Amino acid sequence: MLKKMADTIRFLCADMVQQANSGHPGAPMGLADVMVVLAKFLNHNPKNPNWLNRDRLVFSGGHASSLVYSFLHLSGYDLSLDDLKNFRQLGSKTPGHPEIHTKGVEVATGPLGQGVANAVGFAMAAKYAANLLNEPENAVIDHKIYCLCGDGDLQEGISYEACAVAGNLHLDNLVLIYDSNNITIEGDTSIAWSEDVKARFEAQGWDVARIDGHDYDQIEFALEQAAEKERPYLIIANTRIAKGAGELEGSHHSHGAPLGEEIIKAAKIAAGFDPERKFAIDEDVLIRFRAALEKGDLAEAQWNKKVENLSSESRNMLNALLNPDFSKIDFPDFSGKKLATRDSNGIIMNEIARSLPGFIGGSADLAPSNKTELKGMGDFPNGRNIHYGIREHAMAAINNAVARYGLFLPFSATFFIFSDYLKPSARIASLMSIRHFFIFTHDSIGVGEDGPTHQPIEQLSTLRAMPNFYTFRPADGNENALCWKAALNLRAPSAFVLSRQGLAPLEKGEFGGVENGAYLLKRAQNAKITLIASGSEVELCVKAAEILAARGIGANVVSAPCFDLLCEQPREYVEQIIDPATKVIAVEAASALEWYKFADEIYSMKSFGESGKAGALFEYFGFTPEKIAEFAQETAK
Repeated sequence: MLKKMADTIRFLCADMVQQANSGHPGAPMGLADVMVVLAKFLNHNPKNPNWLNRDRLVFSGGHASSLVYSFLHLSGYDLSLDDLKNFRQLGSKTPGHPEIHTKGVEVATGPLGQGVANAVGFAMAAKYAANLLNEPENAVIDHKIYCLCGDGDLQEGISYEACAVAGNLHLDNLVLIYDSNNITIEGDTSIAWSEDVKARFEAQGWDVARIDGHDYDQIEFALEQAAEKERPYLIIANTRIAKGAGELEGSHHSHGAPLGEEIIKAAKIAAGFDPERKFAIDEDVLIRFRAALEKGDLAEAQWNKKVENLSSESRNMLNALLNPDFSKIDFPDFSGKKLATRDSNGIIMNEIARSLPGFIGGSADLAPSNKTELKGMGDFPNGRNIHYGIREHAMAAINNAVARYGLFLPFSATFFIFSDYLKPSARIASLMSIRHFFIFTHDSIGVGEDGPTHQPIEQLSTLRAMPNFYTFRPADGNENALCWKAALNLRAPSAFVLSRQGLAPLEKGEFGGVENGAYLLKRAQNAKITLIASGSEVELCVKAAEILAARGIGANVVSAPCFDLLCEQPREYVEQIIDPATKVIAVEAASALEWYKFADEIYSMKSFGESGKAGALFEYFGFTPEKIAEFAQETAK
């Protein structure tokens, strides 16, 4: 019966790709045997995809999405046979790579390796949730995380980073199933890869098993062993890509293209299936898979009783995690204080952590410089400070899963220049619209002596160009607090781009607010110029406006801590803070080309930075009140 179930999955996947004339049939067909056995072990409820104590199943090889959808449909999730037939079509529930609008998909896994890191994140979130909620003799969090990955996932550097974290933390709730078929798009993996994966994972602190991925007994035995492991567990399943597809079995030509009608028909005949039936599911197969409905209902009902038996303290904790109350946060007042925004941000984050038990995260080995330590709150897994090591990309992908887990508000911190290392994960966070907070300090040429390799120039523009991602660059401590208030209420990831050098506190603005992305800070009589800036350059613009005023030239000053929010404001608001009758000049110690959306001219960096003291660099590159005033005066003529 298991073979018939596996063949049903194989041919559903092949038919989906063939009908769409697009997709990847090879990996799903090769993994079908593993999938039917794994289905027996999974603790989940298709009627409630959000049940907290469900096992998480991550498909890191997102190109094998036809396998995901076949499994979800067969198990009874809200995914119909018509949805399968609509594979890869516009507006369907079955897009080319898994996305979270499809019920049952845990996380959007697009670029290879992301899902491996996401699985580590889910395992870490589960460990911390268990530490917060479980009581003696009453474990309400005891599920596992399973992840299916392939050769490509393990070749990507992010998987090495993430698996090193998992091994160091002894994540015994994590099972990684490696579909080892030795095939990539260009051919056999040996053309570019020859490492011993088993030795690699053992060196990283994992337990490893190697099995025949088409032998049901071996698959079952390996999965049974997961319950006894005290470390993360890798199962290397040796498989044949496009298993059962005749002449294309084992060939790289089956990886990323339809098999063809004749090959599919021949494969169905060889397996005892009707070659003329497409999307065929026999009743006996469906009954076996749909047992997940009754099994899941029972498991969730039993879990609900466990929750009822929790102490009032633990139930209150669970409620606080599920329903964070942002109104409880006592945001500090920084009036009159000259502080680097990385310093004010650290104070704010600690206030947030005191009010929200789900606020958790850490830095890529830079917490003392990022000022992100949650003081007195311990180290993960017993506390809230996570030490990721120097692994920016894995950190961000791990925290995407921590956010998706359903209980936590994670943050990831590093220097702004190293945002380049985690950009793919930040993009996935944007696609999923998750609350994930990126803390980027050392925001400009103000980094100083570390030189141009550490001075961000184009990074602000890069983040601002990303849809559904909000980049905040506050000009002082109070703006920083207001930026956090805005960010916490967004259903999207946010970045805080923060200074190393101290910034003078701003006076109260004339009109508008931070929640609108920008506001009128200083209004001049008969203004001819509007200076608009973010971060440390706002203070420079205020002083430049004073110089211009002494010369009889009126200049308004606009502080714009969030370009993305400003872009969402109606024209009426924008024109109230950026007077269209004035010459608008944007000032930013970055490339800043996006400011042409609002500005007539941009006063910005035209090159990379230099090595030297911050003050000397601002002088050298012309970011002084005098130089800004001179440029504005010439521009306004």
